Amino acid sequence: MSELVGLFDLLAPFFGLIGLGFFCAKVVRRPEGGLVWMQFFLIYVALPCLFYKLIADKPLEQLANWPFVMATTLCTYCAFALSFAVGMWHARWHMPQGVMQGVAGSYSNIGYMGPPLVLSVLGSAASAPVVLIFVFDNLLLFSLVPFLMAIAGAEKRSLAATGRDVLWKVATHPFNLATLVGVGAAYAKLELPTALDKIVQWLSNAAAPCALFLLGVTVALRPLLTMPREVPALVTIKLVLHPLFVWILLSALGNFDPTWTYAAIVMAALPPALNIFVIATQYNIGVERASACVLVGTLASMVTLTAFLWLIKTGRMQADLFPG
Repeated sequence: MSELVGLFDLLAPFFGLIGLGFFCAKVVRRPEGGLVWMQFFLIYVALPCLFYKLIADKPLEQLANWPFVMATTLCTYCAFALSFAVGMWHARWHMPQGVMQGVAGSYSNIGYMGPPLVLSVLGSAASAPVVLIFVFDNLLLFSLVPFLMAIAGAEKRSLAATGRDVLWKVATHPFNLATLVGVGAAYAKLELPTALDKIVQWLSNAAAPCALFLLGVTVALRPLLTMPREVPALVTIKLVLHPLFVWILLSALGNFDPTWTYAAIVMAALPPALNIFVIATQYNIGVERASACVLVGTLASMVTLTAFLWLIKTGRMQADLFPG
């Protein structure tokens, strides 16, 4: 019982902030346009500072664990492929809709919830795997989506033009730029001046609460009118199959620190990211379905994520399925 109480104390602030944002959006009526500056603050200021702080003090050899990168990215791809197949079936082979469902079943909330939750559970030793999963899952999905949409005809440009646009967006994304700066700081063993370091620390501390509150507000502003038939299957892939893929593959490869394996499992078990709705809105495809996946996935993760954390914290889930 004490273990469950400890898990509740751990998770309650995360889901509590989401609930607070949801409640405020329902009670206090404000124009949705007011969220723009908060989104800007998160994406361009607070979260980049968080990722810089996660990386800057890490030995470079921790950030060059390529077997771990390939395994976790492959698992995300498998979740995407399975969700894409489910989406194609339910959308009667409408490829743009299938792509959106592929993202819904594979893209975890690795930016907003991932770092603070995993570090709270596993400690600072988990920061390197968290950063690697964040960077390479984003590289995978933000490359796959525009190319597949171009093939499907949703992008009104050639594949070459789409490719150039993808490369530019990847190279200039604030999260990736912060990661590169952090790697440079780790290589140079750079220490920021005290005043600047304090500002970066404050901003990184603000990232998680602002992001979770924003998630609750955004979900509240887009109520679920109908339940698309494929949502339960997509949520199951995201919350159950994806972390199991990670557990099995990392165990099969072996030789990973248990903290890294558990960090990867928790990152995969996170609910669908709010970015799914952003992508759907960008292409004006499957917006209602994306909103449903975020809402249902976030609610369902209160059970599934708690279960995975309980198994990890109590030692009932061993880090290596195939020891020896």
